[in-house]
Amino acid sequence: MLSNSRPERQPSKLDHQPPDWIPDDATFFITINCQKRGLEQLTLSDLPEKLFSSVSHYHKLSKWHPEIVLLMPDHLHALISFSWDPGLGMKKTIENWKHYTAGTFGIHWQRDFFDHRIRSADDHAEKWAYIRDNPVRAGLVKNHADWPHVWFPDRPGW
Repeated sequence: MLSNSRPERQPSKLDHQPPDWIPDDATFFITINCQKRGLEQLTLSDLPEKLFSSVSHYHKLSKWHPEIVLLMPDHLHALISFSWDPGLGMKKTIENWKHYTAGTFGIHWQRDFFDHRIRSADDHAEKWAYIRDNPVRAGLVKNHADWPHVWFPDRPGW
């Protein structure tokens, strides 16, 4: 007889700390999801402008160095390098940003986030295209240039 019980999953304890041999200026592909997938949260009303303002603020403080941040209705994608000064780093910076945006704007984020270190120029180009084309693949626009919810350093917009 087969058991209906499943093994108990242990909570993930990802530290998002790259090994010492990774250069400090490494770029990471980041995905942060809202708790309830499929519900529009991030692209409502003036929320994109507020989120991008907070992205810019962290950038100006040199906590992170985003190349692109693209909001989807229920998640975001970004290419970011991080400051690894004491008390910062990828995990702490994203935790702090999520805590701020959750408390200030009422966003319900999932507990963690996904990261992938960019390993080559081809990997970078592939992730950039993935981010750029995400609204097209989701059927939200016909052309990536029509998606308004994207941020670049020193210039919001596409």
